[in-house]
Amino acid sequence: MIELEGVPELIDPVMVAAFEGWNDAGDAASTAVAHLEREFKGEVFAALDAEDYYDFQVNRPTVFMEDGVRKITWPTTRLSVVRVGGAKPRDLVLVRGIEPSMRWRSFCNELLGFAHELGVELVVVMGALLGDTPHTRPVPVSGVTSDTDLAQRMDLEETKYEGPTGIVGVLQEACTHAGVPAVSLWAAVPHYVSQPPNPKATLALLNRLEDLLDLRIPQGELPEDARAWQVGVDQLAAEDSEVAEYVQTLEEARDTAELPEASGEAIAREFERYLRRRDAPGGKARPSKPDADASGGSAGDDEDDGSED
Repeated sequence: MIELEGVPELIDPVMVAAFEGWNDAGDAASTAVAHLEREFKGEVFAALDAEDYYDFQVNRPTVFMEDGVRKITWPTTRLSVVRVGGAKPRDLVLVRGIEPSMRWRSFCNELLGFAHELGVELVVVMGALLGDTPHTRPVPVSGVTSDTDLAQRMDLEETKYEGPTGIVGVLQEACTHAGVPAVSLWAAVPHYVSQPPNPKATLALLNRLEDLLDLRIPQGELPEDARAWQVGVDQLAAEDSEVAEYVQTLEEARDTAELPEASGEAIAREFERYLRRRDAPGGKARPSKPDADASGGSAGDDEDDGSED
């Protein structure tokens, strides 16, 4: 039995989860959840027992000093709650941790226990994968689900993926079998620049989450970080003719595959997001100038993205 003390009654709660590791190229997804926790000042209310799910030789604990006392932080998965204000405020149950080393079914069941106790209406799991996508274009973000009705209602792809999966795919299927609506959001990270961080992919995931849940997420320094990241990769590519040529090939393939109507959909989404930010309480009176290359927004790319369940 999961006892939750000190957690207030939640408003239309949605669980948003991300896990470091195999499902988190460039740390884009876990950084997105960390951003939500930081911007909305989330407080951790629960943590899973690390000994139940982690191999400490794979994910080692860390030692730190606090007031002259040595302490240990154990690798685990933590849950926090944040409230997103606006015309229709709602709560997000944030789940951030490391992909477990063992007992995945028990791990998912424990998270679903929290979801049930908190009255969670939807689970959104974010991930990032390596793909043949150029860093100079908007980051493709695909939204997939195993639920046919949910796919139609929320304009998502019904997943057809078959092959190896990670905790994102396992958790989504566990939700489906438990009757909990679940969605996975996947950002494609250029495989030739896979090292973290990737603020452009993080921003793309948050933008897609905004659209999915119809809420406003403060971006903080992410847009500037995304522009700086792209400038840095541009400089590295310019120093290597083979890389520059390869990037150009990816750009041509991407531009050829994109349809005019897809680009129109992307523009419409950006305009809706601008209106939401302008009208939201606390929104800036003068929005920052959009940057087509570094905004991180989804370009409506419906190519085969290799995303999982």
